[in-house]
Order: sequence, then C-alpha cells, then structure tokens
Amino acid sequence: MSRSDDTAGWDAVVVGSGLGGALAAHRLTEAGARVVVLERGRWPRRDEGDWNPRAILSDLRYRGKTPLSVRQLGDRRYRPLPMNETVGGMSVFYGGASLRLRPSDFDRWPFDYHELEPFYAEAERLLGVHGAAGADPLEPPRSGPYPFPSIPWAAPAERIRRAGERLGFRPFPIPLAINFLGAERPQCVRCNTCDGFPCAIDAKNDAAGILRRAEGKGLTVRSGIVVSRLQIRGAQAVGAECFDQESGETVSFEAPIFVLAAGALGSPAILLRSGLGGGGTDALPVGRCLMRHCNAVVAGLFPFRTNPEAVFHKQVCFTDFYDEVRERDGLAVGVIQDIYTPDAGVVRRAAGKVAGAFLAKPLVDRLQNLLCVAEDEPDPANRVFLGEETDAFGMERVRVEHRYRRADHDRLRLLVRRARKILRAAGALATHVWPISSFSHAVGTLRMGNEADHAALDPAGRVRGLDNLFVTDGSTFPASGGVNPSLTIAAGALRIADGIVNRRTS
Repeated sequence: MSRSDDTAGWDAVVVGSGLGGALAAHRLTEAGARVVVLERGRWPRRDEGDWNPRAILSDLRYRGKTPLSVRQLGDRRYRPLPMNETVGGMSVFYGGASLRLRPSDFDRWPFDYHELEPFYAEAERLLGVHGAAGADPLEPPRSGPYPFPSIPWAAPAERIRRAGERLGFRPFPIPLAINFLGAERPQCVRCNTCDGFPCAIDAKNDAAGILRRAEGKGLTVRSGIVVSRLQIRGAQAVGAECFDQESGETVSFEAPIFVLAAGALGSPAILLRSGLGGGGTDALPVGRCLMRHCNAVVAGLFPFRTNPEAVFHKQVCFTDFYDEVRERDGLAVGVIQDIYTPDAGVVRRAAGKVAGAFLAKPLVDRLQNLLCVAEDEPDPANRVFLGEETDAFGMERVRVEHRYRRADHDRLRLLVRRARKILRAAGALATHVWPISSFSHAVGTLRMGNEADHAALDPAGRVRGLDNLFVTDGSTFPASGGVNPSLTIAAGALRIADGIVNRRTS
C-alpha cells in the first residue's frame, strides 16, 4: 500500500535530522519555507535510561534495524556494525565539542575559511557554545566572542591542565555546545554521562533540540521514515521514496527542493540507490574518499581515584602541535582532548575476556583518559557502496571499506606520545592505548569541489547534473581536518542553505 496524504505541498524535503539536516532546515524555515524533515529514527526518550551506561553503550538502546556491513582494521571479511538511529542523528550522542577548522585546513576546499566564518559564528549562536575566545593558541580569526563563557575547571580537568602547562603546552577550554548557563532551557547538571549518551534532561544543544524548537514554525519532523531512494527526472529530483515504519506503507514526498543530510555513510547510499554514481566513465564519484579521523584513547592509570565525585570534566584541549607536519604531509596532526572514563562494566567488555577480567571497578576508578584526534588522508579506496544482500527494508545493504594509510598512523602516534607525556606529568603510573573503530566522525563521501572528476558536489553543495538536490552533511568535506567535524557540518549546512534561500528569492 502507499499513501500521499501529507507528502506534497512542501517547499523543501530534508532527508536526515543530524546537524547538517537540522541547521539547513532551520535556515530554510527561517526564510519562510515549509520544510519536512524525514528521519528513520525516533525522538530521543529523555528519561533515566538515557543515562544508563549498559543500555546506551553496550545494549545500544537506539540501535537501528539495519547494521552496516563493514570491513576495516585489517579484517578479511565484512562484519555487522550496528548504528544508533534517532532524531538529531549523531549529535544526540556527541560530547558537544565545537571546534572550528583552521584556515590552513581549507587548502583542499573550494572556498576559504573566511567565507565560512560568519556561518561558524551563527552555528555557535544556535548551538549555544561555551568557550573562551583567544585561549586557543592556534585559534582561527573570529568575528566575535563565544555566546557563553567557559565554565570553571573540574578537578580532573585541572589536573590535566596543570600537567600540560608544566610540559610547556598551552591547554585551553574545549568549546562545548552544552547548556551550562542559558536560562531558556534545562541547565547541565555536570554528570559523567555526556559523551556517547543522549542527555536525559535535554541540556546538550543537539540537533534534536533545534528541530523541536522549530516545529510548528513551518517545520515538520516525520520520524520513523526510511528513505530508500530519490526519484530523478531529467535534471530534477522530484520525489523521495520512503517506507513508513509505523504504518508499514510506502510513501513518496514531493517538493521543488531536496536536501540530503543522511550522513557520510547514509547519503551516498541513497544516491547510489537513486541511480547516481556507480560505474561508468561519466559517473559521479559517489561514496569515495571516506574519512573518519585516525583516533585513539590513551588511558592513564593513577595511584588514586581520578574522579571520585563523578563530575563532568571534558574540558581540556591541546592544539600546540596541530600544524607540526603540515609542510611534510599537507595535513593537520590534530588535537588532544580530555575525555571521561566509561562505566567499569563497559570498559571490561571493550577490553575483552582476558584483559577485562583484571579491570575491576576499583582499578577503572583510577583511570583518566585523553582522546587523540588525528587527521586522515582522503583515500579513494575508502568507500561506501551497496552490497548484493538486502536489509530489513528490502534495500541493498550499505557496505563500508576502510583502512588507514601509514602516514595516518604516524600522525596518531605523534599525538599518542604527547598524550602519554601529559598523563605521566599528571601522575599516571602507566598508560594504555585503545584504538577507536567507530564512524562517529565520518566525512567526505560526497565531496564539494571545482572539478567533477574528484567531487560529486559543486562548491554550492549541489549534486552535479541536478538543479535542485543539495547535500549538507559531513559527506561534503574535501578533507577531514584535525578537529571534531560537528561545528563545521553545522556551519557548512547554514552556508549551503543560505545559498538555496538566496536562489529562491532572487
């Protein structure tokens, strides 16, 4: 069965509700457009279960029905990788880190930092970012201060800050999109379940909150809607074919403008199912050059409990070495950030049966961690494509292949060495490195650029060969840079949506 009772009459259809989709929808709605956002996940529950480490990190409370099929880290075969699905996308689970790319990061982009700067400022305002302008030693030029000041250091953060300064580094407060001081929404209670968790009280300034506040002002969110493909007629996208998980019916949404923001893994899959990309000499480079940063957590074991009050302390960042290999590699090294220690049960399961047996709670309570985020090379061999098998909705299953180059590992090792020094200066007796295999920082599979051979999108974020289909998520990145991509996704979405608005009104 199919239905079309509320699927027409929109000015724009936005596919995906993460920061890329939410910020684009916000800008279009602000300009007077009637916008529908289609999201396969449901709204965050905002209850005590969202603070339960086992439910969120181990049982994956928001697990979708269709895991990815992934081959990575030397695997010989594909393995299922379950993904969270919810309104707000991955922003619901991020820790709020809101760092800008640096001007030198834009060498591979079709525009420079200064063109994006006003949109960075607007994204910081919409996300209510707390920060300290001028504190970052490599801070890019800013047109104004942060919307809110950074908060005082928690004791674990202060320990890392002092250690870094003793080594000659210049630590500064991580800009965070968390409501610590704003009066219009619930304020953060500074718990220790933020990074990787939905916020049970809605104090994290995620994309779900932006959409919720815009509902009824020209914007409608349809959750539980799985978009299978876009209908293409000539140089126009004319409809989005979907499956409604609640009714079990097929639906087609129509509009003069389509915005694709299903993420760096989901957006290329939708275009491939729509007959765009794939084989052929004239095909768009869809799904290629997947990047996700080369990341690791360095854990330090201390002779004391590092956070006995279980307080929020994701506050410290180091950028001193950001451009240390720029001349050699043409890329950033990256950053080091303080990060929380997960629940003891989660740590034991991540460590495996043998190592996990030694990680009792008293030992885990003596850990403090630093996250190393290293830029990775845009390698065409790292890709998103469609397999022959089908998923729970009868669509070709998304397959992902990814490997790091040697230079990616070299940049990560540079950060790891610095992180170990900081932890030891803070009092750690020993350190251990945990590699990260998630795709939470995935970018680059539908890159913007001036040349069609290397970029599926033009500099305006429009799919080449189509007049009315734009992409506003992290897949647009020509390079990953060395910081969390969230703020750049938000700023880029505002820039592309602003171009759509100006196009409609000109």
